[in-house]
Amino acid sequence: MTTVWAALAAPASAGPDVPGLLLTLAAVLVAAKLLGALARRVRQPAVLGELIAGMLLGGSALGVFNPHEPVLLVLSELGVIVLLFEVGLETDLHALRRVGGTAGMVAAVGVILPFAGGYAIAQLAGASTVTSLVIAAALTATSIGISARVLGDLGWLKSDEGQIVLGAAVLDDVIGLVILAVVGGVIAGHDLSVFSVARISAVAVGFVVGAVLIGAWLVRPVVRAAAGLQAAGAVGIAALAFAFVTAALAARAGSAMIIGAFAAGLVLHPTPQRHEIEKWTTSLGHVLVPIFFASVGAAVDVRAMFSPTALALGAALIAVAVTSKVVAGFAPWWFSGRKLLIGVAMVPRGEVGLIFAQMGVAAGVLAGGEFGAVIAMVVVTTFLTPPWLGRIAGEPPSGFGDDETSGVGQLVSDGAPRAPRSTMARRKLS
Repeated sequence: MTTVWAALAAPASAGPDVPGLLLTLAAVLVAAKLLGALARRVRQPAVLGELIAGMLLGGSALGVFNPHEPVLLVLSELGVIVLLFEVGLETDLHALRRVGGTAGMVAAVGVILPFAGGYAIAQLAGASTVTSLVIAAALTATSIGISARVLGDLGWLKSDEGQIVLGAAVLDDVIGLVILAVVGGVIAGHDLSVFSVARISAVAVGFVVGAVLIGAWLVRPVVRAAAGLQAAGAVGIAALAFAFVTAALAARAGSAMIIGAFAAGLVLHPTPQRHEIEKWTTSLGHVLVPIFFASVGAAVDVRAMFSPTALALGAALIAVAVTSKVVAGFAPWWFSGRKLLIGVAMVPRGEVGLIFAQMGVAAGVLAGGEFGAVIAMVVVTTFLTPPWLGRIAGEPPSGFGDDETSGVGQLVSDGAPRAPRSTMARRKLS
C-alpha cells in the first residue's frame, strides 16, 4: 500500500508538490473523521481517533503523513490557534465569579501537584531540566473540551460541580499558558532564574490583560460594523482575522501564539455576535483541528513508545496525572458538593497535553520514549474519564439536565447528536 501511495504522491515536476499535498490532506482528513467517528461509537472523544489516525499514517506505520512538512506544519499551527480561540470565546469570566474561590483552589492544587510530580518523575528517569519542565507542564492543564462534553452528556454541566470544573479548567488553561510561555523562553535559551520566570510570566499575563482591555475598545466596533455589512461570513472573517493578528502580536511580544488566540476569544465573548462567530469558527475547526491532532499522532515513534523505559515512565506519569487531579477535587474543604465528581472531571488532558507535547517536539527537547510516555498519559487519562464519570455521576440535580455541547466540545469530542435523556440514564447504569 505504501508503494502505491508513494507512486501517486510522487511529484510530477520540480517545485511545490501540490498534488502530493492534496493526497496527504485527503488521507489525513478522511482517516481522522472515520476513526473519530469510531471513537465516538465506543463513547470516547473523537480526538483519540484523530490521534490514532496520525499514528497510523505517520512514519511509524504507513509513512503517508510527514508532520514536519512545511505546509502541513502551518495547517497544524492554524488548527491549534483556532482551538484556543474557541476556548477563549467560550470563557465567561463574569459567570465564573460565583464559584471563583472554589474553582481557584481546585485549579491551583490541580496545577501544583501534577507539575511537581511530573518534574520529579522525569528527573528520576534521567531527563534534562528542560525536558522535565516540558513533561511536567504537559500534566498540568485539564481538557476543557472533553470535560465539558462529558458533563454535558451526563446533565451536570450547569450544576455547581460542573461550573467549578469549567472554572478550574479555564484557570488551568491560563496558568498552563503562562507555564508554556516560561518553558518556551527556557527552550529559546533564556536563563532559568526567578527574574526570567517573572519576566516571561509578566509578558504572558500582561499581554492577555492588555489584549482584553485594548481589544474590547478596538475590535467590538469592528465586529458590529462587519455585522452591518449583511455579507455572508463577514463577522466570522473579522473575528478570525483579529485572532490571527493577536496571535502574531503575542509571538512578536515574546509570548506564545496560542496565548494571543486565547486572548482574542476572551475579548469577543461578550459580543452579541458570539454565537455566529462560534458557529463559523467551529466549522473551520472541523477541518483544521483534526490536522493538528493527527500531526501529533504522526510524530509519535510507536516503537519507542512501547519500549520498557517509555512504558515505565508513562505508567508513573499516568499515576501522578490521575491522582493529583482527583486530590485537587477535594482541596476546597468548605464545598459540600460532589468532590469526587469534580476531581474525576479534571483528569483528562486531551488537546492541552498534546499542545505541550507538540511544543516539546518542535523545540527538539522531547523525543522518543519521553514523547511516547507523554502521549500515553494523554491517551489513558482521556480514555479513562468518560466511563469513570458515567459510573459515579448518578442523576443530575433538578433543573440542570438540559446542557448543550460547546464548540470546543464539538471540536474535541465531535459534534455527534446527543442521546435522549432516557438513553443516557441507561448508559450511566451500565
